[in-house]
Order: sequence, then structure tokens, then C-alpha cells
Amino acid sequence: IEFSAGTPLETTAHHIAAVDNEIRALPGVVTVFSIVGASGETGGYADDKKENMAQVFVRLAEGDRGSEQGVINAVRDILTGIPELEHKFSRPSYFSFRTPIEVEISGYNLETLDLLADELSSKMRLIPGLVDIRSSSEGSQPEIQVLFDRNRVGELGTSIQFIGELLRNKLQGEISTELTRQDRKIDIRVRSVEEDRRNLSDLQRMVISPLSYPAQVPLDAVAEVALVEGPEEIRRIGQERVAVVTANLNGRDLGGAVADIEQASSQISIPKGFDIHIGGQNEEMVDSFDSMKFALAMAVFLVYLVMASQFESLLHPLVIMFTIPLGLAGSITALALTNQRISVVVLIGLIMLAGIVVNNAIVLVDYINQLRRRDGMAKVDAVVRAGVLRLRPIMMTTSTTVLALLPMALGFGEGAEIRAPMAITVIGGLLVSTALTLLLIPVVYTSLDRSR
Repeated sequence: IEFSAGTPLETTAHHIAAVDNEIRALPGVVTVFSIVGASGETGGYADDKKENMAQVFVRLAEGDRGSEQGVINAVRDILTGIPELEHKFSRPSYFSFRTPIEVEISGYNLETLDLLADELSSKMRLIPGLVDIRSSSEGSQPEIQVLFDRNRVGELGTSIQFIGELLRNKLQGEISTELTRQDRKIDIRVRSVEEDRRNLSDLQRMVISPLSYPAQVPLDAVAEVALVEGPEEIRRIGQERVAVVTANLNGRDLGGAVADIEQASSQISIPKGFDIHIGGQNEEMVDSFDSMKFALAMAVFLVYLVMASQFESLLHPLVIMFTIPLGLAGSITALALTNQRISVVVLIGLIMLAGIVVNNAIVLVDYINQLRRRDGMAKVDAVVRAGVLRLRPIMMTTSTTVLALLPMALGFGEGAEIRAPMAITVIGGLLVSTALTLLLIPVVYTSLDRSR
């Protein structure tokens, strides 16, 4: 939570106390605590300290995962009713600490970055499913600027560096010595009294002339002192200045939201030397998916390699590999019926499925070859006979695997939202591949195998 720039710490704490009480009264909320004057992206660690900033942590009742989005919407309604307040929600993530949507605009000019970030933020607010949209260029921080007249400073017989150190010592103070009391050392700081450094006019009247100068010269005689609004932060990524536009998701998948953001950013006229890059969890998702795809391809290759060495044939393992597309189709169907999204956990399930789903076809093809070699049966007769005799072992293998994964797929216990998609992927792939293996593999074997 961030109030307008310049809000005192006491005012921030007063508003946050009222927000705490309202959130604590919501159904399903167990614990509420706040950090006032600081913010930490990953929890209690305070990495950003400002008097106008706070972070509120809300813990929900155990076993009631469905109420999380409802509580978020209720808290959002509470915060929306407070004027001059900006807020952003985040929830604990299992594999990433980054915000779901992070659009990085890089360039050399701060003003142009601000304009591009504002334009992109406006377009992102029109995209459904994006909430808590914030830009790092939004807001400002009040600051006092001192612009020196170098000619007057030179006439005074001093330097800007000397005046700066003098002002710092009067305002912030200088540690002149330490007071030792038992095992403690206490700094003794020397600075101007509170009455002489309260406001801007006090700063303008501060004497900055050196002791050797015959008269006392105030600061406003050699410099222009003004209260202005400066940038709240200057962020850099890869040694480049960037403006980061962040957003959370509400009822949308990450891939679809990123596609809409890419379409919106393509409509922005980007000057030369500037670039727009979508990072955040999307960047991590792309990297994870690429590595998982490579792992899946490697798993299929290794399965084929092992079967080729055992069967001493390149054709029969190829026949068995037809079960993998069948398992993939079953997994996609199961995920669609249960409204699950493609994730890294689902891809891990597919890698497991690549090694499991071929078992039934191995049992069937191996027994067909035994009947042909040992008993001298004709090809079609051996296929029919193997289908009859191996039906029971195939059904037993599939049923034991599916029943073992069923509790995981039903989502019992904490953390079930991670385990369930993997189990659903394997179960759906096994059921469909088993049903079609008994139909498709005999047909493919009969068509491709020409040996007598």
C-alpha cells in the first residue's frame, strides 16, 4: 500500500490501523499484520523504506482455498474507497517470487520512459483480467533542490563542496565523538537546533559563509532554493534505465494475458533506442517450458533407444511409440475436462507418461513376437491370440497405476493444487492410451511388419 508522496509516517500508520481492522473482520481471515514505513516483496524482509508505504499480510483459514480470491476482492474494495492510495496484491508463489506481469521498457531518457510507461499502463487497464496495474515511473518524491550561482560562491571565497558539507552537518548532523556507558557506545551528533531547520525558509536563512568572511551570508544569497517533485526511483536492469509496469491476474491465464499485452504494446510508437520486453513470471514460464520440452523429447528418444536394443529391431519400437501420441491426446482431454491449465507440473507429468504409457504396448508386441517365433503362428493369428491373452495383464497394470494416482488427482491435503494436475495428466493419458492400444497397436503392427 502506498499513499501520496510526502505522507508522514504517523498518518500512514493511522490509515493502516483502520485497514487492518476492516480486513480482520472479513470471513475466512485468521491473521493480519502490517509493516509500516517499509515494503518487502517476498515477506517480512524490508527492502524499500518510505514513510508513505506499508505492507499488509493476510493469512486465511486452512483448507479453504476457494475463498482466497473472494477475500482479495473484498480487500480491494476496501482500499479502493480510500483516496490518494495505490495498492498491489501478491500471493505466495511456489516456484517464483516475481510478479505475474512485468513489462520492462528500457531506454536512456527518463522523460520518454515515463511517457511510454504511462501510455502502456493506460492500454493495459483496458485488458480484461489485469488488476493492480502500476508503473515504476508513477508518483514522485518531494525534494529540495539547491541551484548555486557559481560566480557568487566564488566571490565568497568558498566552494560548493564546502557549502554542501556545511548544510549536511547542520541538517543531518556530524558525529563528533562517542559516549561510552558500560558496554554501550552512544554517538554524539552535533547539528542545528530543531527551531532552525523546520521548514524551507529556515534552510534559506542558514549561514554558509566561511569564518574568515567579514559578514554572515545566508544560503539564498548565493543559491536558489526550491521545493520540487523528483522521480520516486530510477531503476536499472542490465545497466540500462528501465520503467517497469507490473500487474496481477484475476481470472485469466498468464499466456492469454501476455498475448493481449504484446498486441497492445505493438500499437505504441517506440522511439529509436527504446525497447519493450515482457518479463516477470512469463519469462520464467517460457524458460521452464523450453527446458521441459527438451526433457520430454529426450525421454522419448531414450525410451525408443532402450526398446530398440532389447527388441533388436527398429520397427517394433516404432510401433510401440504410437502409444505416446495416444497418451498425449488423453492427457489433453483430461486437463480440458477438469479445467486445468498447462504448467510445468503438467509437463513433468507428460515426461512420466512417456515412460509409463509404452508398457502396455511392450507387453502386447513382445508376446506377439514370442508366438510367431516359438509357436510359428501366422502374423494375424498371433496378433489376435496376444490380444486375448494379454488383455488381463494390461488392464491390471493400468488399473493399479490409475488407482494409485487417484487420491493425488482428487486433491486431498495441503498443496494439492500442485500435485493434482500431474496426476490428472498421467491418469488421462493412461486410460485413453490403454483403450486405443488394444485397437491401434495390432493394426499398426499388422500393417508395418512384413517379416515372415
